[in-house]
Amino acid sequence: MSGQKTVTPSAEGLAASINAAKTRGLPPVHLWNPPFCGDLDMRIARDGTWFYEGTPIGRPGLVKLFSSILKKEGEDYFLVTPVEKVGITVDDAPFVAVDFEARGTGKDQVLKFFTHVDDSAVASAELPIRVERDPETGEPSPYIRVRSNLDALIDRKSFYRLVDLGAHHDGWFGLWSSGAFFPVIPSADLP
Repeated sequence: MSGQKTVTPSAEGLAASINAAKTRGLPPVHLWNPPFCGDLDMRIARDGTWFYEGTPIGRPGLVKLFSSILKKEGEDYFLVTPVEKVGITVDDAPFVAVDFEARGTGKDQVLKFFTHVDDSAVASAELPIRVERDPETGEPSPYIRVRSNLDALIDRKSFYRLVDLGAHHDGWFGLWSSGAFFPVIPSADLP
């Protein structure tokens, strides 16, 4: 044996590690590459609700804390600290964009989104908006990149408001933000 104590990952242990290492702003999770410690029974539902051992986490501050150490590698999601990395389940996108503000019009328009965990992101070439359509129903699922390979599902009320700001460009109906055009649907597919 190596003499090291075996650690079983837990939400409480992760929260304590985060609080101990807490600095201003988001932690530099992109710089952390600790050893994988196993999976944690934690899940983020499509509506942005975080669950631990099947029970919703009812403390918004704790959800925000965990969201600050979320990392995506390939198609897998992890909570990471400088010393441990645990796998979690994400049903769709880890965040939900619950509102946005628009400044300017046309190509000069800037769209800034706000998530349920108090992140914000300005849509741009680096933080794109994308819309996936269900192949059977055609229903759109719009997303905005929030940070480091992590997306937010744009909620329905915000998406309807975005559609009102849409424009046609190169055969597509879509949105302008920060000088970039984000296609939503081919113009020919609109009634």
